[in-house]
Order: sequence, then structure tokens, then C-alpha cells
Amino acid sequence: MSTTNPSPGQRPSSSPSGTTSSMASARETTEGAVYTVTGGDWDEIVQSAARADDERIVVNMGPQHPSTHGVLRLILEIEGETVTEARCGIGYLHTGIEKNLEYRTWTQGTTFVTRMDYLTSFFNETAYCLAVEKLLGIEDQVPERAEIIRVLLMELNRLSSHLVCIATGGMELGATTIMIYGFRDREMILDIYELITGLRMNHAYIRPGGLAQDLPPGAVDQIREFVKKMKKNLPEYDALATGNPIFKARMQDVGYLDLAGCMALGATGPILRSTGLPHDLRKTQPYCGYETYDFEVPTADSCDAYGRFLIRLEEMRQSLGIVEQCLDRLQPGPVMVADKKIAWPAQLALGPDGLGNSLDHIKKIMGTSMEALIHHFKLVTEGFRVPPGQTYAAVESPKGELGVHAVSDGGTRPYRVHFRDPSFTNLQAMAAMCEGGQVADVIVAVASIDPVMGGVDR
Repeated sequence: MSTTNPSPGQRPSSSPSGTTSSMASARETTEGAVYTVTGGDWDEIVQSAARADDERIVVNMGPQHPSTHGVLRLILEIEGETVTEARCGIGYLHTGIEKNLEYRTWTQGTTFVTRMDYLTSFFNETAYCLAVEKLLGIEDQVPERAEIIRVLLMELNRLSSHLVCIATGGMELGATTIMIYGFRDREMILDIYELITGLRMNHAYIRPGGLAQDLPPGAVDQIREFVKKMKKNLPEYDALATGNPIFKARMQDVGYLDLAGCMALGATGPILRSTGLPHDLRKTQPYCGYETYDFEVPTADSCDAYGRFLIRLEEMRQSLGIVEQCLDRLQPGPVMVADKKIAWPAQLALGPDGLGNSLDHIKKIMGTSMEALIHHFKLVTEGFRVPPGQTYAAVESPKGELGVHAVSDGGTRPYRVHFRDPSFTNLQAMAAMCEGGQVADVIVAVASIDPVMGGVDR
């Protein structure tokens, strides 16, 4: 990888002269200094530091450090307070979700993918189901009500994910009030999740062909009440942080990464949009009917952590508008495809304990016909067959492009499912953002990336 002009982690105006080490070399060209960054492991870093003549120290930040967003290990080589080398150590979560998908039916896969980036469960489920539906050739058969509810839940999920990012990022800077406000507002969204899916996290609610079940009574009213409260609460973040000189001093010009750097590293989401490029898959490659919704794609031109904060704040406002449009469009109708060879039972009725199916629902299933009961049993236990082939489906998650490459060999289980998780890809930018900067700014840069290790170590 080669980047030109500004030294990593710094603005062009404050770029220091090129330095060389055993891990990075610089050469002058007509375009300025070009840095060639090479790979290496922990032993090479230690040996390099031991051979160095100056006072350089190798420091482990994580994987247990509270500011590294989960089990992320940052290996920093520092000279005084300046970071000269920075690289990520990942793999400590080792969930093996992608491999597990090969041993479960296509429908059971939603139970696994929802646990990857656990803060963006509905995006994981939707991307996976879009890929399965492409392989099945039923994209146009998914009911409109199911599509609207998918968009509704994804935009609520965008809100809850951004609230966690702003809350934890603020906490790491010492702005504890922002943390309290962020988790306060997220709690209202989790209550909505619990009402609709029965769970606050790891829902497996979006299924191939539609949804697990329809919205319960009272859900629309509760969501409208939340939108009303959230519109009132959002300006508090502006009052606390946006114009706060202390907050701005810690965020501005920190974690700098320009458009050329984003393109070279494949960074997407708020990191890319903070360079001024309005790239959003909801606009450029619409899915789930997003082309019919009215919303804007916020951008900034600062290329820094502060710009990414402002973008997330504005995206929350836009998401509230999309949620309102979804509620206005909802009409009675099915939430699962009509093809009974694919359709997972979606019209479930819970028993009085709220856990199992009601007795009347079981009687209806068992009393329809023996053939229907056998088919129901085989569909749930064996699953449906997906024609051989491969496809790629992508959605715009709160962190960037979330893509799914799904391969079928014609059986009832995936041959291979690989996720392009934005946290994994964006985390590559950590070194470019941090090298040449201060140790304290590493925390700010990583917080502005907003990585979730569940998605990185899938």
C-alpha cells in the first residue's frame, strides 16, 4: 500500500518530514513523500525496536483495554508521545460464524449472522437474506409489507448503532454526559426491538422470503412515540458536543484520512463520507425499495474524527425521517412469500407464557391435513433447497458497506457464505490515521472508526 502527501495521522499542513524505520520507508517523488508500509508480526517489531538506536518503546493497548472497543489489540511503537508504528491484532473473539453456517440450513443461518456485528443485527440479517433470495430468484416475490418493516428496523438499528458510537466515543474522551444520553436513548430502541422480536439483541427476525412474524399490536404507536421523543432529544447532542470547544479540540484534525487513503484502503461509511464523497448504497445501489424514500446523504470535508461525528449525528436525523415514512406506508398484508416450499411459518400465535406457540395455533397446523403437517415438519427440520450458484448482496450498514458472498451447491445448506464486514475493512485505516500522531489521539481515531469485533472476528 502506498499513500502520498500527508504523513499518516496528520493534516498536510502539519506533515512532518519523512522518517524511515525497519517497517516503513519513504522516498521523494514529484508528488511529494511516498511511504511504503510493509507487514510484520510481533517478533519482528520487538527485534526492530531492540536494534534501534533511539528511545522507542513497543506498547500493547488491549485486548482488554476499555477504549479498544472489545477484544481489539493495538500494537504501538512510540517515541516519546508520538506513535511511529501502529498495527492491529485481531482474532481474539474467534467465533467461527462463517464456518458454522455451512452446517445449518439456509434459514437457520439468520440465527448465526445476527450475532456477528451484534450492534447492527438487522443489517446482517437483511444482507444475508437478500443474498439467499437472489439465489432463489424470489426478490420480486417478497411482500411489500415485509420490505417496509425491514427498512423500518434497519433505520432504527442505524440509530441505535450510532448512539453507541457517540456514547462510547464521548465516554473515552471524558464526556460522560454524552455517554449517559446515548445509552438512555438507545434503551428506547431496544424496548421496541423487544416488543417486535422478543429480544433486545440477536434477533433472527428477518428470514429468507420475509420475516419471522408480523408486527405485534401496539408496535406502530410505540415507534411513533419514540420518534417524537428522539426528535426532542437529538438537539441535546449538538448542545453538549457539536459546538463545545473542548470536544472540538480533541476531535478536529485527529484521525485524518483523505479520499485517496479511503480508496486505497477500501474504507466506506462515515469514514468515506467525511472526505466529501456522498457514497451510500441506499442511493447508488438501492435495495428494499430505498429508491422510493426521501432522505439525504450527509457528508463533511474535514476528513477527521469530528467530521465523522457530525455525519453520524445527521444520519440519525435522516433515519428518523425514513422511519416516519415507513410507518405511513404500512398496509395490512402478508410478511412472507407465498411459495409454501420456501415460506417459513410466519403467522405464529404465542401461548399465554409468551414463549411457545398457542394451543389454537398448534391445532390449526395439525388439523389442516397430514400432508401439510409433514411438509411443515420437513421445512423446519431439513430446510429448502437453493439452486446452485453464487451471488453478492450488499447493504449500507451504519459502519459502511456490508456485503455477503453466498455460494450454493444445490443443497439445503450453504456451501460457503463470506461477509465483507465494514469493521474489518475500515480497521485497516487505523495505522494510516494514527502513525505520526499522539498516543492519546489513537483512542479518538479508533472511536471514529467505530469497529465491532463481532464483525471483525466472524
